[in-house]
Order: sequence, then C-alpha cells, then structure tokens
Amino acid sequence: MQYFPLDAGVETVGTVVIRSSHDLEQFALPVQRIVSEMDPDLPVSDILTMNQLLGKSTLNQSFNTTLLAAFATLSLVLAAVGLFGVMSYIAAQRTNEIGIRIALGAKREQVMRKMLLDGMRPAVFGLVVGLAASLEAVRLMRDLLYEIKPLDPAVFAAVAAMLLAVAVFACIVPAWRASRLDPIQALRTE
Repeated sequence: MQYFPLDAGVETVGTVVIRSSHDLEQFALPVQRIVSEMDPDLPVSDILTMNQLLGKSTLNQSFNTTLLAAFATLSLVLAAVGLFGVMSYIAAQRTNEIGIRIALGAKREQVMRKMLLDGMRPAVFGLVVGLAASLEAVRLMRDLLYEIKPLDPAVFAAVAAMLLAVAVFACIVPAWRASRLDPIQALRTE
C-alpha cells in the first residue's frame, strides 16, 4: 500500500481502494457519503471493481489487437481470393495444353498434381520470403517486447501451416476443374 498526499504534486487524482468479498454496490453509496462528509467539494467518480479497472486500462490494447486480427483475416481472405483467381485464369489459358495432355494419356491425377504444383510454387516462394522477412523484423523488434518471446517456433510453424493450407485450398478447385476437362471439348475451343 502506498500513500501520496494530494498536495505533494505527485498525484493529481486520489484513489481509494477497498478490498472486500461483498458486492461493489454495497460500498458505493457509503463511500460517497463518507467522502462528501470529509470534503463536500471533492467529487467521487469511477467506482469500479478491480476487473473493471483492468479492463478499462487494457481497452486500447484490446481494440488494437482486435483491429489487427480483423485486418490480418481480411488480408488472408484477399490473398486466397487472388490466388484462386490467378489459378483459374492460368487453368483457362492452358485449356488446350491440358486437353492435349489428357488426350495423349495423362491421368487426371497427374494433371491435377501438375496444376496444383504450378499454383503452389509461387505460394511457397512467398512464404519463404515472408518468413525470412519476419525473422529479420523479429530481430529488430526484440528490444521493444517485454516478457514475450519474439521468436516462437510454434507460432511461426502455425502461421506457415495456415498460409499453406489457404494456398492449397485456393489452388485445389482450379486444379480439380482442369483435371476434369473433356479433351475433345478442350481441343474444339481452339
């Protein structure tokens, strides 16, 4: 417990802390009455429990974290939609090639695997570059963090796995469509 006189200039706001196992509402009016008896000009405000006080003090950080998570989710969805669009475009551009491959005896699994690998190649390259950049950013931010391990392998692995899963999901539908092409229809579109 600490005591700072209000006229010492250290604190501009006085705080009374009461520890009790009873409900806060039982103490609010008696505390206000006692303070107003001591000094009628002294306002009493913000009667809070410790949980409410902690929640109020971390409100900005919680909002920032929620906002960051929302933007990260939005960027992940946009990346998946973009990758899906690019893969669909590539599959449409390669319709003749895929039709010829299937007509010459390529199995549908081989066509799907080739299309999936073609789509995953830039995703894996981006993931490797992103992980390298993240490791460098962690090195620069290490001094700004307090009681947090900036280089957590589990977090890096979980994020990499999630990004790869999103890339696979975005590539698999166009690859499946390409493997299901009818070679005769594909060759007739020429």
